[in-house]
Amino acid sequence: MRTTRALASGLLAGLALVTSAGAATAAPSVQRTDTSSSPSAAPDGEAGPTEAGTTFRTATAVQQGQRATAEASTGDYLYWVFPADAGQRATVRAKVTLPGSAARHGASAWQIDVYDGLRRRQACMYGHQTRKAAADAASVELTCVLRTVRAWSEPWADDPLPGSYYVRLTVLDLPATDLGLPVGTELEVTSVDGGGAHDVDGSLAEPLVPGVSSVERASDDGAGQDRVSLGSEPDDGWASGWWTDRWLWTAGGGLLGALAAVFGYSLTRGNGRLSRVPPGI
Repeated sequence: MRTTRALASGLLAGLALVTSAGAATAAPSVQRTDTSSSPSAAPDGEAGPTEAGTTFRTATAVQQGQRATAEASTGDYLYWVFPADAGQRATVRAKVTLPGSAARHGASAWQIDVYDGLRRRQACMYGHQTRKAAADAASVELTCVLRTVRAWSEPWADDPLPGSYYVRLTVLDLPATDLGLPVGTELEVTSVDGGGAHDVDGSLAEPLVPGVSSVERASDDGAGQDRVSLGSEPDDGWASGWWTDRWLWTAGGGLLGALAAVFGYSLTRGNGRLSRVPPGI
């Protein structure tokens, strides 16, 4: 009976350990909700970019956690690009500071769109992807929560995969006389970890990150070319693809199975010993 009690205690302790470890790894981190207008710093201390591209090929790279700002004219297409790795569910927030109401002639509608490294438009799970600003509104804020990035997917599927993601911000509708008015823009991308529930048995050979492009530039001695990277990479690199918290559940399940087997064996052995009839009776 002493052995039985010890095995039972070990079984319960192992169950509690695995449950607490799985809960800790599967729980997503808290999402930032800071909406202050001052640019934030990246984890390595660098400030966010202060300009935006006007095409996919000239998109400005921004890391998650940075706040990018840009001054533009109403009617411009503004582009940024950020990295998203497997297991991350990214949230894109954009804010447009509008000119004074005295300079505007009516309401306007704004929209953000997100595309992956293959320039496939990614749907927003929820959020305010398109919003209308009244004629007297000082600003308009937009939000797009993407689906969790998968480590691997079928070629025909439209699932989000690890790599670069482009954000496009533009105005959809406004009075023609308001085109060209100056606006201020802010962009911030954050993400939460989806946990092992979104893990799949597979990984991409390489993330969907575009290569480099030759961009024309003007100089004093004539025209030249700059080699500009079209993609971006997380500060800590891309995930290796082999480690997930499913390993904890697998190891914990094996441990509990072994303890249950030993516990069951001890019970049957004890019952057999008690049921024996002493010789001579």
